Amino acid sequence: MSRLNLLEETRYEKLPVTVFPDQHDASRTVARRIAELIRRKQQNGEKTVLGLATGATPVGVYAELVRLHREEGLSFKDVITFNLDEYYPMQPTAKQSYVTFMNENLFDHIDIDRNNINIPDGTLPLEEIPAFCLEYERKIEALGGLDLQVLGIGRTGHIGFNEPGSAPNSGTRLVTLDDLTRRDASRDFGGKENVPTKAITMGIGTIFKAREIVLMAWNGKKASIIKKAVEGEISSEVPATYLQLSDNVEFVLDQDAASELTRFDTPWLTRDCVWDEQLTKKAVIWLSCEVGKPILKLTEEDYNNHGMAQLAVDRGPAYNINIDIFNKLQHTITGWPGGKPNADDSERPERALPAQKRAIVFSPHPDDDVISMGGTFIRLVDQGHDVHVAYQTSGNTAVWDDDVLRYMEFAIDFNKSIGDDSGKLTSIYEEMRSFIEQKQPNQVDTPEIQNVKAFIRKSEAIAGARYAGLEDDHIHFQALPFYESGKTKKNPVTDADIELTMQLLQEVKPHQVFAAGDFEDPHGTHIVCFNIIVEALRRLRANGETWVNDCWLWMYRGAWHEFETHEIEMAVPLSPQEVQRKKAAIFKHQSQKDTPVFPGDDAREFWVRAQERNRETARRYDRLGLADYEAMEAFVRFKF
Repeated sequence: MSRLNLLEETRYEKLPVTVFPDQHDASRTVARRIAELIRRKQQNGEKTVLGLATGATPVGVYAELVRLHREEGLSFKDVITFNLDEYYPMQPTAKQSYVTFMNENLFDHIDIDRNNINIPDGTLPLEEIPAFCLEYERKIEALGGLDLQVLGIGRTGHIGFNEPGSAPNSGTRLVTLDDLTRRDASRDFGGKENVPTKAITMGIGTIFKAREIVLMAWNGKKASIIKKAVEGEISSEVPATYLQLSDNVEFVLDQDAASELTRFDTPWLTRDCVWDEQLTKKAVIWLSCEVGKPILKLTEEDYNNHGMAQLAVDRGPAYNINIDIFNKLQHTITGWPGGKPNADDSERPERALPAQKRAIVFSPHPDDDVISMGGTFIRLVDQGHDVHVAYQTSGNTAVWDDDVLRYMEFAIDFNKSIGDDSGKLTSIYEEMRSFIEQKQPNQVDTPEIQNVKAFIRKSEAIAGARYAGLEDDHIHFQALPFYESGKTKKNPVTDADIELTMQLLQEVKPHQVFAAGDFEDPHGTHIVCFNIIVEALRRLRANGETWVNDCWLWMYRGAWHEFETHEIEMAVPLSPQEVQRKKAAIFKHQSQKDTPVFPGDDAREFWVRAQERNRETARRYDRLGLADYEAMEAFVRFKF
């Protein structure tokens, strides 16, 4: 690409951005950049001063630096580090402390002099913090400043813990954390109420003085804030926008984090495009929303005034394009998610045959099935298909401790009511109560407490599946081993997880598999469970199981995020009565009602989230000029 074309393509971007296919390539590149800096300065007899970040984003960089140290002799003896921040108050030995994080991910595995490590002290008395912060700044300045500062970005746009409202010349100081920042950290602390409200952070002014600044971001969760930071106006509401004023900054992104930048999201505004079917569909839907007209009312002028003149010339006239896209959207709508028997299926999302299909709905947590596709689940059963549900994990980390005691008290009273001895149950109950009273944030539950939490989720899932119309022998609890760690951090996936999934698939031989494709799930469980299903299907096909060739894998969303309209391949409309039936199925999951343990960044109850997302999907179709339904559940087919 010529420099002129590159400038045109990136003209909305106000600072340098490099996009990699995935975070692994990006992390290795950043690590090599750091390694080259260290080696260059070592050759000149100089020390390297690094500003380091914490969180999930830099983990891959640190892993590569450790590898370079072990396998290629990269030495850190002449490296001095300054970490961006630390929670306050925070003991350095706590699991959630950034001291622990840095030791586990980097410092314990390299030859750095411990005297050269600097991390804000979360144990200081309040009155000593101002002096500490001034000394932190002085030490950096005495060393000639930071050679390279590594940054992540929070979804509030914070860098370090410089939350919205931070000044561009701010120094190291004590700050109050934004509520969204605390919600994002809640899983590490076993609930938002345990997340500290304050932190000590290096200031934007300090960061700005670094000779090089590399800000990294991975996955679609960061896409919207990256767009604001890169293309938005400079504002204290998004502190990362201050980096637009630096001549020494580079944003390093993976494709998902970069996906909302103009050159990727609406490329017709930046360059000539190759107008394939999917891009045409996306652009026409975008244009309809942009000008506020139904698709069939879009004009040549609308195309010309919004960067789509080339499309009108290549594939026009405009009205023909409108009709084509309108028809494609119309064909995604079906009230027969298992296929309509004795009907022409050439323009339907699912096959007509066989008329009765075997289907498995895989649910990562015990409530994802009804939350995300409860209406479709019920309709598949009502329409006579042979439907199974598989709950992939126990979900036992997402139950309140109070519920455990309540259920144990019920069990003790029931035992007494039928004349059974309750001594052992009472003893276990007292041990549980004592443990819970002294429990530390994110402490692993005792096996008995883990079991009760799992039983609570299991009984709720059975109630929801029965309400959907399933017989008990069609309800499967896999309890995949990767999840059963008792901790928020799960075990690696092994062959045992895949083989359990293969066994169920081979037993049912489904024509349809429904799986959670909602990878915005903050727990990370959805994508792990999805990959297990895909690998199981691929292995079965490689083993010569021919039925796999007739098995279609449909992804659903809804609990955390929804598909974009142009992505949807099957939209199942729900009547007002079906919306109520879906809500009733969700209500069977009583432990997840009101305030769930891990609500993510959406404080609404799950049934409210699902209902609003389903209604918004229907409204989007309506605004494009299609039928006006009460709600819609959306699906995308995955080709494995």
